[in-house]
Amino acid sequence: MLSWSESKWGGVALFIFAFAESSFFPIPPDVLLIALCFGATNRSFRYAAICLAGSVLGALFGYGIGYFLWQHPSGEYTALANFFFENVFSLEGFEKVAHLYDQYNFWIVFTAGFTPLPYKLFTISGGLFHINLTMFIIASIISRGLRFFLISWLIWKFGRPIKGFIDKHFNWLAIVFTVLLIGSFFLVGHFVK
Repeated sequence: MLSWSESKWGGVALFIFAFAESSFFPIPPDVLLIALCFGATNRSFRYAAICLAGSVLGALFGYGIGYFLWQHPSGEYTALANFFFENVFSLEGFEKVAHLYDQYNFWIVFTAGFTPLPYKLFTISGGLFHINLTMFIIASIISRGLRFFLISWLIWKFGRPIKGFIDKHFNWLAIVFTVLLIGSFFLVGHFVK
């Protein structure tokens, strides 16, 4: 993947990887995004926008997989679903996501989009469980935008010295940020009632 960072087709590859990762591919596009941003710091935000566009369109594709291709009318899982259960994520993980949607809807999509959780699991299950498409798109744009633009901004602002920090701490920082953000909304909601 990193070889694409030196190619004139790097932006196209980034879009494709971001699209695929949101619906079926296991490797997150962050690796290529970071490499491209380091290769051309002045284009960091352009690469973040490309990654965001690919990721949101891929999320819609994943939503479509869940909505149209995941179950037969009888309720049985299709061959495609069984392939995912055997090779991408477990049936148990998928069923846990269903319960999360019942409680958190927007926040579960947001959390999956911003943190290192397997986003494809949430895009596909979002379609299967017919969650509100507008809410799904908004949560995807906000969460993926925050993630990709934060990475790009850090590289644009601090350059090479930030690479080790991103590599070492990004996943934990993303989780902490998400917990704090969601916690603050719950606190505000609690006091407003």
